[in-house]
Amino acid sequence: MTATEASSLDVSDCRFVNSGGGGVNLRKCAGRIANCTFGNIARAALFSEDASGLEITGNHLHDCGDNGILVWRSDMGEDGTLVSGNRIERIAARSGGSGQNGNGVNVFRAGSVLVTQNRIADCAYSAIRSNAGSNCQMIANSCSRLGEVALYAEFGFEGAVIANNIVDTAATGISVTNFNEGGRLAVVQGNIIRNIFFRKTGEVRGNGIAVEADTTVSGNVVEGAPAYGIIVGWGAYLRDVAVTGNVIRKSHIGIGVAANAGAGTALITDNLIDGAQDGAIRAMKGPTPIGPDLGLESAESYRNLAVYANVVR
Repeated sequence: MTATEASSLDVSDCRFVNSGGGGVNLRKCAGRIANCTFGNIARAALFSEDASGLEITGNHLHDCGDNGILVWRSDMGEDGTLVSGNRIERIAARSGGSGQNGNGVNVFRAGSVLVTQNRIADCAYSAIRSNAGSNCQMIANSCSRLGEVALYAEFGFEGAVIANNIVDTAATGISVTNFNEGGRLAVVQGNIIRNIFFRKTGEVRGNGIAVEADTTVSGNVVEGAPAYGIIVGWGAYLRDVAVTGNVIRKSHIGIGVAANAGAGTALITDNLIDGAQDGAIRAMKGPTPIGPDLGLESAESYRNLAVYANVVR
């Protein structure tokens, strides 16, 4: 099905199955796609470009070759699509690539998209991936068995809220990255992240939460990260990050924080870190930890770091 410049589109209670291409393709549409089934779609189940007030809710998407739901714009700008209450499962990446395929929900250049209360499982790459989508919100989603980063805000975005999600089994739980491309300004709060696995192919993964710039990370629980429970910055790419009130259990390093020349400021306080194998809080130069465990000793020698009142077990 294809629709262009439909101002009051209403597609409800329909089945789109066994397609050798895509499922539904929308351009410059407003309205809703609700309570539909998309199954055995060779490419993307639902593609929207340049929406003007679209709601995608209560649908079941399964066994898609490349992506579940794509919310794109031809140029960066306000979009405002609502993606809520969908069940998305078994999304492959048959066309390959390094992340443009294999996602439950993919947002590209679309601003102010709300992705909430979806159940997303068994995707080759991400449950939700926002590329250059400013003011994107990923809230209260349940995500399981993801091949790469479960919840991803990347490249030239400004503004992301990733809150109250559950991630169980992924190569990385949450990543807010690409400060080098202008990616900045986020809240990562109240998420549960568990059963992270180590992946060496492509970019090395294995982290619970990774952030870089103008971000607060608070009230999260991370359990079972084979690399870092939380990694703050990378090299010189760190600015104004606060990491407070998190619980981190059974990681290799509890919190790693960039201490390279040129790295900006980080505040790390009131976290509980239990069972970190190679230090609760470590200053990092690239992938290499340097100096003492800052969860147990002073961070005064690192002028960009304020580290205090953490509990280490």
